[in-house]
Amino acid sequence: MDFKDKKCRSELPITYREIYSVNLQKDKKAALIVNIVALILMVIFVIIGAFIVPLSYISGNDESLITVWIKLVISLVGMIVYLILHELVHGITMKYYGSKKVKYGFTGLYAFAGCDEFFNKKSYIVIALAPIIVWGVVLAVACCFVPKNWFWVVYFIQIMNLSGAAGDLFVTYKFSKFPKDILIKDTGLEMKVYSESAQ
Repeated sequence: MDFKDKKCRSELPITYREIYSVNLQKDKKAALIVNIVALILMVIFVIIGAFIVPLSYISGNDESLITVWIKLVISLVGMIVYLILHELVHGITMKYYGSKKVKYGFTGLYAFAGCDEFFNKKSYIVIALAPIIVWGVVLAVACCFVPKNWFWVVYFIQIMNLSGAAGDLFVTYKFSKFPKDILIKDTGLEMKVYSESAQ
């Protein structure tokens, strides 16, 4: 098999050169774009959710204050658990495509999964989009089966899934425009893109 067809490599071919890098902690412009996209997506999905189940169901007219607080706590815990599961799906997908060891962490702004291997274009796009697809389907099904007065508890997590994936959508869009031969290294804190076409 030609090395260009490999989904994952432990070493960068000597003919490859870096053509792009992004670090959302340091690159203020990229971080601003990602956060604006996340905010826009959040607003859009809140509006969509309000058409499905009115916002009045968040508290409910006949619910006690304790029930409302329970919902709030469950939503917050659910969001924390979701963050972990989101990165776990990234990590599982990295392992599936050949990573030997995945590193997980939290920077204070972002949770991350990363490794030292280099992935080809198709594999990395799957890695980037896997959490939004997997949890998008799971949470959409859950939203269909929970009672209306619990819809927003689950849907808030779905909003976090869809809007919180703005960074993944950003790099997917960016990388999709690069040459087919690119290799991507994602350490979790920084992504670097390499290509032979840069020669």
